[in-house]
Amino acid sequence: MVYHLAVVAVPISMAKPSIFRSPHQSMASDLSPDSTIYRPDSTSRRRDLVFVVNPRGANGRTGKEWKKLLPYIRSRLGGDCNIHESLTSGPCHGIDITREAIREGADAVIAVGGDGTLHEVVNGFFWAGKHVINHDQKAAPSTALGIIPLGTGSDFFRSLGWKNDPHDAIERIARGLRSRIDVGVISGENGESHYFINVADVHLSAKAGYYASRYKRFGNLCYVIGALQAFIGHQNQDLRIKIDDGEWKIYPQVTALCIGNAKFFGGGMKITPNADPRSGSFEVVILQDFKWYDFILKLHKLYDGTHLSVKNVSSRSVHCVFGVTSDPHLAD
Repeated sequence: MVYHLAVVAVPISMAKPSIFRSPHQSMASDLSPDSTIYRPDSTSRRRDLVFVVNPRGANGRTGKEWKKLLPYIRSRLGGDCNIHESLTSGPCHGIDITREAIREGADAVIAVGGDGTLHEVVNGFFWAGKHVINHDQKAAPSTALGIIPLGTGSDFFRSLGWKNDPHDAIERIARGLRSRIDVGVISGENGESHYFINVADVHLSAKAGYYASRYKRFGNLCYVIGALQAFIGHQNQDLRIKIDDGEWKIYPQVTALCIGNAKFFGGGMKITPNADPRSGSFEVVILQDFKWYDFILKLHKLYDGTHLSVKNVSSRSVHCVFGVTSDPHLAD
């Protein structure tokens, strides 16, 4: 499989969560996360907020918590905003909901759940490699992206240093706090573009994420269980990789290739500790020749971000990655 990953400047105003965007500004910015506050005046129209909820997330906990949270959202935001609730019914439904909301002129689409729901909403901002736009607007996209953490991992939320607290997220919406971020794009052999906001994985870590979805009832422990299951029958592979404008290079016995737009994945593993979704670059971390017992012995280092000093672990800041692998697993 051949793939190409790059940072793209996508003018979505990603707030904490963000409601309103700043037109024509790159998501790659040194803007202080708390420096921009929208204060509506008395003539401002009511804003349309679309909440995309995966009721089956976190082994059903997301749906239960959302029912408890919705009355508070209506009381806190209902005075200034129109609240639209959209429940997903299956995989990729969040993408369709987001695209329709943007086309209908929503001011913000807010992912309610974990990283999986956020991933679908992010991809809903694009269609055929381009921004989805409001039917009535021919210029740059105007819909913002937001998050309320109610999932298993909520790793992207953690990467930005925000409290993993839905009420705190709602207060940020009410205050209009926003910041701009990067989004990564993956282009495969078929020419289709796939977007990621957190960490893209190749090989073992991608398979671990797939298996982890079976064990969500164990909370964040599901990612450790998934990784151990992924090691069963796993074989490290030589990968041919090109970084930025450099030469193609063979990396032998690769266990995992992680391209981080943000720091955390796997329920709190600080896999790309130097990544910053406002920097305009990725951090690439390559693990080579790892065995299952290496994973167990070094697990604490993966969680606290000190694994970069471990033998057979390499890291660098990049803007673009080309790779060739026979592994069919590629996840975000």
